[in-house]
Amino acid sequence: MKKFIKIMIIIVPFMWILHTLSKNFMVDPMFESFMSRKDSLLHNQSLWIAMIRVHILLAVISLLTGPLGILKKIRVKSIKFHRWNGRLYVLSIILNFIPGVYVSFFATGGWPSTVGFLILNILWLGTTLLGYWHIKNKKIVPHSQWMIRSFFLSFANMTIYIIVAIAHHITHIPYGTSYMIAVWLCWMINLVVAEMIIRKKIVAP
Repeated sequence: MKKFIKIMIIIVPFMWILHTLSKNFMVDPMFESFMSRKDSLLHNQSLWIAMIRVHILLAVISLLTGPLGILKKIRVKSIKFHRWNGRLYVLSIILNFIPGVYVSFFATGGWPSTVGFLILNILWLGTTLLGYWHIKNKKIVPHSQWMIRSFFLSFANMTIYIIVAIAHHITHIPYGTSYMIAVWLCWMINLVVAEMIIRKKIVAP
């Protein structure tokens, strides 16, 4: 079971990256489908598109570097690679804070979604900085635990996608309401999964 979870930690981010890049940079590069579902019109669509693209690309970097950092078998092969990979991971999330906050204010579902996204952004940045702070103080175990929490928050968009698909397309809850529910549940569910991983010591330091 542990081996299966470790394999999925590598495969799932890779598959989601392919889906995200193809959908947002090839199939619908102007985000017309997504914007058509928004409750209010964007005052500056070009700025929003630029911000969401930066947000997506930085998230892709975190999904690429995350598995390489939390899996012990990869980590122990080269501590130097682990450090540089970790710095890139942390930097991608720090730089993503401003684009993430910006797009939050135009979230589908209105202000409840905005608040949910702002909490997600703060949690993502906070868990990452705590992980970095602990390793700077040579506290390996809490560093690993906080980085696991940070990494699972990187899957928030995927969780939103799954919840919306279930709530809107299967149970027929209105899209805006489904999206708002998904925004709140995404970071709650992902943190619960992270805690389960930590407690079972599946990717322990």
